Amino acid sequence: MELDVVGLGDEAQRVYTALIGLPHSTASEVASACGTSTSAAGRLLSVLVKAGLATRSTGRPPRFTATAPDVAVTELIKERERQLDTARALVRQLTDRHREALRIADPDIAVEVLRGRDDISAAVHRITAGARRQIRTFDRPPYVDRPGSNLDDQRRRQRSGVTHRVLYDQGAVAWPGRLRDDILPSIRTGEQARVRPQLPIKLVIVDDAQAVLPFSLAPGGHLAAYLVHRSPMLTALEALFEAEWDRGSPLQAPAPTTAPPAASGHPDHLALVKLLAAGCTDAAIARAQGWSQRTTQRRIRHLMTELGATTRFQAAVQAARRGWLQEPAAFTQPTNAGEG
Repeated sequence: MELDVVGLGDEAQRVYTALIGLPHSTASEVASACGTSTSAAGRLLSVLVKAGLATRSTGRPPRFTATAPDVAVTELIKERERQLDTARALVRQLTDRHREALRIADPDIAVEVLRGRDDISAAVHRITAGARRQIRTFDRPPYVDRPGSNLDDQRRRQRSGVTHRVLYDQGAVAWPGRLRDDILPSIRTGEQARVRPQLPIKLVIVDDAQAVLPFSLAPGGHLAAYLVHRSPMLTALEALFEAEWDRGSPLQAPAPTTAPPAASGHPDHLALVKLLAAGCTDAAIARAQGWSQRTTQRRIRHLMTELGATTRFQAAVQAARRGWLQEPAAFTQPTNAGEG
């Protein structure tokens, strides 16, 4: 019957259904309604009382009343959901152990398939928590976890000496509030960041040991992913990262108390010129900076006038000549794929 799913057997369901229409009934009255013996009805009524589906009076003979189904059965459903959540957590733990055991038993396994948001998120958190030297990332939508949700973990890793190099897709930089609330704070705490107009894939590489990349960037494709272990495939992914990194435009956080040369009256100019150099559209810049389209266009015109430029390309060139796009020393010698 329908309530089997919450642990209520067929006989108990029949007794409970009868009791709903027979409030303040004795066991014998319920037995007559169900066509069963009084002893069997009494035993099942005790089961219902224990489950919170019925109450028993203290008189002789005791009388039983059904608890309102919308209260009692809903509570049973919630309890079963709690049990299922516990079971799911155990399955994830056992799955991790199973994968690890297989990897140890057969080190030639280069790629594992991850399925589901929880499985992918758990794998990324597990391998990044074990980082010892560096984490390299291609950051672009769509996202499994909310952008910026791992900022505190990243800061802790950076304090322990783990280098973070993140190459952002233009779509990631333009994500509403992302530049101000996540990317720039990350850079200020030591993240090395660059931006490209478009990245081919999403990717996380930890040390030179493991990587995670989604099955596809199409809708729903991020709900399946590959976990790549040390192998020629991982070497190829490292080479891809380094090639894209070399082509990226550096992102820097403006110093809080000083402004770039010739832009002292406009502290937003440094971030603006970097977004222009990365090829961001007016709409993308507006979303990233929290400005209106009109404000964005006005500030771009002001910046181009200040730089003496008639095109965005000329503005980027002039900004580079003034040192606004100069990257810090950490960028001048790109780290090799296998080094921290």
